[in-house]
Amino acid sequence: VQLQASGGGLVQPGGSLRLACAASGFTLDNYHIAWFRQAPGKEREEVSCTSASDGTTYYPDSVKGRFTISRNVASNTVYLQMNSLKPEDTAVYYCAADGPKSSVMDRLVVSCNSHDYEYWGQGTLVTVSS
Repeated sequence: VQLQASGGGLVQPGGSLRLACAASGFTLDNYHIAWFRQAPGKEREEVSCTSASDGTTYYPDSVKGRFTISRNVASNTVYLQMNSLKPEDTAVYYCAADGPKSSVMDRLVVSCNSHDYEYWGQGTLVTVSS
């Protein structure tokens, strides 16, 4: 079971990046998925999480309207589209998965608490700077 994150880099304020997280060894459509980030000297924080059914998605106010989480079942990949990037978005971004989820309720109700996620990617650095 492995998650491989990619897509980070240096971008100017106002720019966009799309992060990808490819899963191997398991099928992502049975899992809650999330993105977290950790900036230097700060605690890890949630960026977005979505339920296995994709029926429940959460964004904190800091990224709402700018970031979009999605999954591609065919390629078994999770994405985080980040638009209107700000310097305060600079951080190492991690994808994570929690599951498998089988019941209707389990597939719908998602936690954004990092302690609930068993599988983690290695992180990809996003730097927003002019």
